[in-house]
Amino acid sequence: MRGVNRVMLIGNLGKDPDVQFLEGNIAVAKFPLATTETFKDRSGKLVSQTEWHTVVLWRGLAELAQKYLHKGSLVYIEGRLRTRSWEDKEGNRKFATEVVGDNLIMLDKRMDGTGSSPIHGDGHIEGMSGNDIPPIGDPSENLPF
Repeated sequence: MRGVNRVMLIGNLGKDPDVQFLEGNIAVAKFPLATTETFKDRSGKLVSQTEWHTVVLWRGLAELAQKYLHKGSLVYIEGRLRTRSWEDKEGNRKFATEVVGDNLIMLDKRMDGTGSSPIHGDGHIEGMSGNDIPPIGDPSENLPF
C-alpha cells in the first residue's frame, strides 16, 4: 500500500522569506508560518494555540515569495513534509521537519505603491510567467474546503 504525505496550511508569515540562489541560479525560499487554532476550554474560555511551521519553496514559487510575500502575509500552502538530519559542531545529531510547498495561494488583498494590484482578477501576476506560479484569484475559489 502506498502512503500519503500531504500538508495543507493557512497561516501568516512570521518573517520575510529568506531567499537564496543555489548553483545554476535555482531559487530557494524559507520562512516560518504560524497557524492558529482557537477553541473553548472546559470552562468556556476561548483559547488560542499557535503552531509554527518551517516552509521551503523552490524555483518559481521561491521567486514569487521573494517578490510578493512579507512578514504577516496570509497564505495557503500545500505540500509535503520532509525531515532532514545533520550533525552539529559538537557531533550531536539534529533534526528538522519542513513543509516543502508545491502550491501557494496568496490570500492577502495587497496593493502596490501605485494603488493598483500587481495581481489581476484572472490570477495573472505582472512580470511572471503563468508556468512559474500557481493560480491566484478569489481565495474562496481555490481553497480545498
